[in-house]
Amino acid sequence: MSEALEILKSCDAFLEGHFLLSSGRHSSAYCQMAYLQQYPDRCAEVMKIVADKVKEMDVDVIVGPAMGGIVYAYELARQTGKRAIFTERVDNVMTLKRFAIHPGEKCLIAEDVVTTGISSLETKRVIEENGGICVGITCVVDRTKPEAPSPIPIVASALKLDLPNYAPEECPICKEGKLPLVHLGSRKMKQEAKQTL
Repeated sequence: MSEALEILKSCDAFLEGHFLLSSGRHSSAYCQMAYLQQYPDRCAEVMKIVADKVKEMDVDVIVGPAMGGIVYAYELARQTGKRAIFTERVDNVMTLKRFAIHPGEKCLIAEDVVTTGISSLETKRVIEENGGICVGITCVVDRTKPEAPSPIPIVASALKLDLPNYAPEECPICKEGKLPLVHLGSRKMKQEAKQTL
């Protein structure tokens, strides 16, 4: 087991069971990255794995999309001596509300989990609209698939996971009928997930 996965499991950020993803698909595992953020020392350990991979890159700013990327952008910037900022949604549109990107600044996006890269694309748009240059994505967990890679290159991750997910009608966990489907984002998620193990 990788060091990053061990750390995620130690703080219950990697859950195993039967989960409904935001896409409507089902999965046997889920990364609840907010649980990692509860433990700054463990978060720093995981981000050191990423920082070691990008410390020689020519980057000016680390940009984290709110909410999931803020802590990881801050920690990556701290470890690499860069500036950290974040984008956020205003009226459901990703924007740069509190900070400035100077023309020509090289920006590296920091995410918690990348599956499709859609939020990163929105962040890239904001970077470019403000005169910056997006040089790639970093993330704690890379869940992209070879047949559906991220539209922006992932230059570093702490962990690459190939976690299968299924259309509800094709879900083998549903067919087995032993584990209840846990709706992600519910307050009971962690408790329900632990009870199903």
